[in-house]
Parts: sequence; structure tokens; C-alpha cells
Amino acid sequence: MTSTSAATPATPSDEDAECLALTRALRRRGVLVLSAFALLWAVAAASGTGSATDVVPLGIEAAAVLLTAAAIHLGYRKDATPSPRMVNLPPNWACGVGIVNTVELVAVFAVIAASNAAGRPEVVPAGIALVVGLHFFPLARLYDQWQYRWTASLLTAVAVAGFVLVAAGLAGETVRVVVGLGSALVLWASSYHLALRG
Repeated sequence: MTSTSAATPATPSDEDAECLALTRALRRRGVLVLSAFALLWAVAAASGTGSATDVVPLGIEAAAVLLTAAAIHLGYRKDATPSPRMVNLPPNWACGVGIVNTVELVAVFAVIAASNAAGRPEVVPAGIALVVGLHFFPLARLYDQWQYRWTASLLTAVAVAGFVLVAAGLAGETVRVVVGLGSALVLWASSYHLALRG
């Protein structure tokens, strides 16, 4: 964790308590964000399986809501086991996170605009998954969460699979289902890992 103010040095116990609180807050936030975006990916996948009133998309969406709610409940429960390791954040980590997330957002819009301009909207899910996956590599260091490295690697693999399906000529709906469910599963796995293991 970053050091406290030089004007009011904290005792070791105060600093440990502050670091523990920050560790818990960041991991809870991670659970919330990861599971919420997993839900969005699952809804996107469901949209490729049929009309909004069909049984399959409704089933996927219902399961997605339950998985997301369970992850958030586990992450925010009061009796959760303390994280086995406190975060050791690099200097200016919050600024770095802001930069990484801004670049990610700009890249997502660029992917959407470029794909649509090229008349290849079926590339959008894989392109977005790639951008999201890559942005987890710097976040792993900035949040001191090694788990985000495998989140990044698995999302990148899902994106590559999506590009392969596009190259093979599969329908955009199929690509959306595969990339959407794959991305959702990776994000839920990361969320549950944070909620249960820290």
C-alpha cells in the first residue's frame, strides 16, 4: 500500500488497518465491476440466440442475473474471510487506472466505428473482447491483483476464437453467442475468485 501522510505518521496498527480496508474495498469493487460486465456480456450473447421472448435467451439472462447477484452477495458479505494478502499499490496507481480505462473506452468506440464503417459488424464482439482483455494486463499491476493476468489472457483467447469464427464465415449471431458467453464466464470466474479468495 502507498504510504500515509508524512505530517501525521500512522502507527503500524493504524497503517495495517488502513491497508486492510483499502484491500477489501478494491476487491469488493472488483467483484461488482467484473460481475456486472459479465452480466452485460451474457445479455449480448443471449441476443444472438433468438428473439427476446424465446425461452433460450430468457434462460440465459435469468441464469446471468442469478450468477451476478450471487457473486456480489459473496463479495460484500460481512463475514467474508479476510484477504490472505494486502495489496501493495504502485505510486499514482489511481491515475494509472484512470488512464488505462480511458484508453480502453476510446479503443472500444474505435473498434465499433471501424467495424461498422468496414461493413463488418460481426467483428465487433471479438474486437471489444480483445480490448477488454488487453486492458487487464496493466490493471493487474496497478491493482496488485495477479489474478487479472489470467483474466487478460483468457479474454484475449476468447477474442482470438471470435476472430477465427468470423474468418470461417460463421454468422454474426453465432460469433456474438460464443464471444459473449466466453467473456461472461471469464469475468464471472474472476469475480468469484476475488469474492472467495481475495
